[in-house]
Amino acid sequence: MEAKEAPKSVIPAKMPFIEQYLTACVQCGYCISVCEAHRQTPWESDTPRGKIYYMNQINVAGPMDKPLKRVASLNPYFVDAMYKCTGCGNCEAVCHAKIPLVELWESLRAWIVENGMGPLNAHKGMAEKVAKVRNPYGGDQKHRGDWWPAEVPKYDVPDVIFFAGCTGSFRQQTIPQTGVRVLNRAGVKMNILGEDEWCCTSPLLRTGDDSYSLECAEHIVEKADGMGAKDMVMTCSGCFKTVSTDFGKYYAKVGQNVYHFTQYVNNLIKTRKLAILQPFPHKVTYHDPCHLGRHMGVYEEPREILKAIKGLEFVEMSRNRANSRCCGAGGGYKSQFNNFAVRIAADRIRDAEATGAEILVTACPFCVTNLSQGAKAINSKIKVMDIGEILLQVTAPAEKPSQKA
Repeated sequence: MEAKEAPKSVIPAKMPFIEQYLTACVQCGYCISVCEAHRQTPWESDTPRGKIYYMNQINVAGPMDKPLKRVASLNPYFVDAMYKCTGCGNCEAVCHAKIPLVELWESLRAWIVENGMGPLNAHKGMAEKVAKVRNPYGGDQKHRGDWWPAEVPKYDVPDVIFFAGCTGSFRQQTIPQTGVRVLNRAGVKMNILGEDEWCCTSPLLRTGDDSYSLECAEHIVEKADGMGAKDMVMTCSGCFKTVSTDFGKYYAKVGQNVYHFTQYVNNLIKTRKLAILQPFPHKVTYHDPCHLGRHMGVYEEPREILKAIKGLEFVEMSRNRANSRCCGAGGGYKSQFNNFAVRIAADRIRDAEATGAEILVTACPFCVTNLSQGAKAINSKIKVMDIGEILLQVTAPAEKPSQKA
């Protein structure tokens, strides 16, 4: 989808924010120390504090301010600064004024798009592909479910809809494959939406373009509800946040209980429906995906899973849980600023190396991708794994069902 024609600098309508959000910032600067995007550039305007100052200058602009160059304007420099953000939420976690900064950044980007100044080129390409083929990678939807392992049965009336997400379906296919294999070992009756699994539009929402979100959300809800499943399980943290919160907040709400894979598996282990029988004699640390941790509050379940595995030595990085360093892949940041994103990932790899761990485990395909690239960039020997890969090595297969339900 092409952005509207617009001059390089425009005088927009007032920003669609409650003014107290802009005036609440006391410019203390706590957010600067935790902003990974800012660490890649020297500009104050790239910091959360700088963004809010910049926004305030535009918000109070009068008709004579722009021609007299007295305040900032909505121009490419401002737009670039607003998109130099991973949406990780670390700034919100340390904000003493309790400003809902993640929501503010996403609303700001939507406002930029409405004024014809966004999204950025990489993000426009994603939107165009979602409009055309219902996923941001341009993959053929007829092959969306090709990743499904042949040995795992599909049920016409499943208990669980397994939602692989676009990245799992077309890029990191090993992650959903291991996920369904692990769930199958617990006897979980599953199926997928297949070609009817459209993009949840998380990449578009995070970059300010919700043009296709309502259509995609309503389609997913309709097809999912038609399967009669009680639960929906996801291995993608971005999809998990979007379907769990954004669908119900802005669009249609799915009729299933929505779980991240780690939540669902942890419950299977606790209720003795999934047995951990094999040891895993390795030193392991865990990276909290931003969408799973800070955004959704899922911190303990992945750790409880790892601690339940025999022989596994679990160690924490100095920055963990709500204080976890972002991997650099979120908020459309990697698609537009890939070099910066990989540098952020390399810093997270160094955090993991400092623990002496052999393996860095996470629970999101975006994190796996970027952290792996970060490790490669600095020639790190640490291995990056999705948590499902370890579970597949240590759990036991359930008895094969006699027939499909």
